[in-house]
Amino acid sequence: MSHQSTEKHSYFCPCPRGLEGALAEELNEIAQLGSPAVTLKVHTQVPGGVHCSGLLSDAWRVNLHSRIASRVLLRLTHGAYKNENDIYDMTLEQEWESWFPVSHTIRVDVTAVKSPLRSLQFTTLKIKDGICDRFRDLCNERPSVDTGTPDMRIVGFLDAHNFTLYLDTSGEALFKRGWRAETGDAPLRENLAAGLLRTSGWKPGTVLFDPMCGSGTILIEAAQILAGIPAGARRHFAFEKFNDFESAKWLAIKGSFKPNPLPTTPTIFGSDISGDMVQIAANNLRNAGILFEVPIKQIEAQEVKPPSDVESGIMLTNPPYGERIGVRGDSTLSSDDLLTAFFTAFSTTLKQRFAGWSIFLFSADLGLPKLLRLKEARKTPFFNGALECRLFRFDMVAGFNRREAAKPKAE
Repeated sequence: MSHQSTEKHSYFCPCPRGLEGALAEELNEIAQLGSPAVTLKVHTQVPGGVHCSGLLSDAWRVNLHSRIASRVLLRLTHGAYKNENDIYDMTLEQEWESWFPVSHTIRVDVTAVKSPLRSLQFTTLKIKDGICDRFRDLCNERPSVDTGTPDMRIVGFLDAHNFTLYLDTSGEALFKRGWRAETGDAPLRENLAAGLLRTSGWKPGTVLFDPMCGSGTILIEAAQILAGIPAGARRHFAFEKFNDFESAKWLAIKGSFKPNPLPTTPTIFGSDISGDMVQIAANNLRNAGILFEVPIKQIEAQEVKPPSDVESGIMLTNPPYGERIGVRGDSTLSSDDLLTAFFTAFSTTLKQRFAGWSIFLFSADLGLPKLLRLKEARKTPFFNGALECRLFRFDMVAGFNRREAAKPKAE
């Protein structure tokens, strides 16, 4: 057994900005899966991620179960720097050979906040040189660089004074769950969809409806949660290529989750205006291992009705904006007019048919409540990549319409 698997390591789990609190909560839940002895400890939240610590097997668990983290980065060193040579020296000191063999390909990425160094590209090169020179000194060989599909990803982070060096345990970003065969335009990333579900307060058993479901990302995240399928059940991770990887122990962790009994009546529903999208979403659900019915209809969002006879439910959707609204009909109207017409009709549908429901709309259009002529109960800021977005919550009060109808009409 290698010393790496018995010692504690520090980790940083990046996530979409706005989801740090949701990720910390999720990591605490994942920590409990390591019972009886809980070894994963959750530390501080910083913009864009959460610091935690634990055994190497805790990193495996987070990779397998986290729906919100983008990666799990293992911290190798952290210290002050003045220039690129300091960074080279700190990199050269690391025992790379204890983590992976020289035959593995590498990729180095650097991010910086307020760093005085002029060129991140030069800094990236210095880190790569440090790793390659370490191997060359030891075995007269150097690892090759592969920026596309490297075996090992190394991540450097610089702030104004300190340099932190990480080894990525995930490999491909964790939002790539391994099921997505085809995407529509601009799909929502899986970890963002999972974060939105958590923020909305949706729990398995509550009726969930996405009336503009696109390729089905929100539906699939919810269906996997309902089925008890871990986010990473269908993919591989970089840690499987580490030296002394204990595959039997990993298979035991991977095999220890208990799937939930399959629901007999549907509680997750979707619809989309595009028949192609309905088909893609259905295929994606199958690829994601969903063995129960998730009904998806082809229908315009402004025509929808509650999909089951429950008194209330959660509607969570990422309405199309700009380009994507163009598929919705009349080409003689400008996209602004189309947008206004669409949201006016959609708002009427919500008021008339969805009394008692909580409506969550995720959008980069910060003027959405005005378009809908509704007052949001809450708005939570998120970033979809670099794009600032909001999750708007609207509570559809029963009797909304009767009140609207009773108001005197403006002359």
